[in-house]
Amino acid sequence: MPLSPAAARREVHHRVIDMKTYAREDGLFDVEAHLVDTKPFDFVPLALPKPVFAGQPIHDMWIRLTVDGSYVVRAIEAASDTTPYPVCKGAQDTLSVLVGEPLAKGWSAKVKERLRGAASCTHLMEMLIPLATTALQGIWGTDTSRLQRLAGEGGEGKLDSCYAYGRSREVVKMQWPQYYVPADERDA
Repeated sequence: MPLSPAAARREVHHRVIDMKTYAREDGLFDVEAHLVDTKPFDFVPLALPKPVFAGQPIHDMWIRLTVDGSYVVRAIEAASDTTPYPVCKGAQDTLSVLVGEPLAKGWSAKVKERLRGAASCTHLMEMLIPLATTALQGIWGTDTSRLQRLAGEGGEGKLDSCYAYGRSREVVKMQWPQYYVPADERDA
């Protein structure tokens, strides 16, 4: 186990989110997410007389984003196989407001702005945010020439975009030495 030993505890909820990126034959990409929530005990959702039995899904939901090579959303589809309330399934159609949007800086804010609160389903909205990075990781991996161009062009778009690409980190020192700034100079 990569974490330190845990305190005495018992499981009360289990969420699994599985995300995958697929290259399609037509040149587009499908990025899919599947979320399943379960509890290890019988659970009665608010306003429902019927329990959800231990190990049975409370939520079982899917999203598929279809994006092009420029990371623009061309289609979006959601399916809710299991939800606590029948009305929840109506939220599947609310995601279409993101068609035409790029999976770029500002994606998370755009998703939250358009789908927060009663505008959509919280679970579907939350799945969309990491779907963007899943798409980026997947699509980048299929285009080695793009990776080589990034390395050769100085990588300005990657600088300070995450911990490893911080200007005072070893990755930048090795890959883009012209942008490397030692930590002690950066703070000065």
